[in-house]
Amino acid sequence: MGADRTTGALVRRPEDIDLAWAHRVVSSHAPGSGVRSISVDSVDVGTTTRVRLTVDHDGPDDLPRRWFVKIPSRSWKAVAITALPRLPQTEVRFYGELAGRVPVARPRALAATKRFGRGFTLVLEDVTESGAVPGKPGDALDAASAARMVSLLGRLHASHWEAASLDAELAWLAGPVRRLEDGLGTALAVPLMRRGLGRAGDAVPRGLHAPAMRYASQRRRAQRHLAAAPRTLVHHDCHPGNLYWRGDEPGLLDWQLVRIGEGAGDLAYLLATALEPAVRREAEDALLARYADALVEHGAPRLDASALRDRFRAHLTYAFEAMVVTLAVGGLIDDPICLELVRRTAAAVADHDAFAAALET
Repeated sequence: MGADRTTGALVRRPEDIDLAWAHRVVSSHAPGSGVRSISVDSVDVGTTTRVRLTVDHDGPDDLPRRWFVKIPSRSWKAVAITALPRLPQTEVRFYGELAGRVPVARPRALAATKRFGRGFTLVLEDVTESGAVPGKPGDALDAASAARMVSLLGRLHASHWEAASLDAELAWLAGPVRRLEDGLGTALAVPLMRRGLGRAGDAVPRGLHAPAMRYASQRRRAQRHLAAAPRTLVHHDCHPGNLYWRGDEPGLLDWQLVRIGEGAGDLAYLLATALEPAVRREAEDALLARYADALVEHGAPRLDASALRDRFRAHLTYAFEAMVVTLAVGGLIDDPICLELVRRTAAAVADHDAFAAALET
């Protein structure tokens, strides 16, 4: 589905979502179909404003009746974080151009449109309509669920192995906007790390403060090290709140940070944020081996086990940084939940001396 088919879906505020708007979305998929009523089930503000709807239409049975709509955020903090790197627009483009080439479960897009200066609108099926259960940021996976997610990541990464050099259509995922995002992250790394550590309290052991600040001050060097590996398509935000489950099978939500990167980064982010430290320590070796097997199963080369572990160690730093920065900014994830994610990622970083690994030359 291309964005041009649903240009009439563009709205900026929840108040703009009305019967006529829903009719335009439905008719783009089923011409001649109508909408009898819509009801707003919830409105939530984060990096985007997210509106859940129930739409009573007379279109085909396979056209969803529960919708999940993303429009520009009403939070000034969220806008400040996402505007320059154009994170919501990245997700719109992902659904408009790339989602069909991604062999993992994700919501179906009913509309994906953006206009410079006028914002964006992304209309997705609400996965709950088919009985799926969305994750919550503070969820903790058991080892079996983590293994299923690791297999999903292996399938995702194998599908675009070394994609940056092989597929010009993916070049935008590593283009100027992503470089701007990386530059902003580096420019703000020290003040945000300092503020986040100050807010974290005992969630981050005192012994990690100096290494964390050293990493922040040398973030550009660390990013160069983390980029020096075979690259593929990565989700880059695999925390528990961006997963959903249809029975035992996982899917991925929220593709705002999708990019070209190293698959070990997604693996590290998932295991650091989604597992209690005791579970991660016991299952980690088996999960890394399962990831390597999944890559081979889906056509990627076999990774050296020692090299994969080294890259996994280094990428744990980003999981920690992301959670500490989220805490520093505030208002994006409820503080008690964010503190729990900081605690989990701090334990992973400490277990693996990850800051030293990320700054290796």
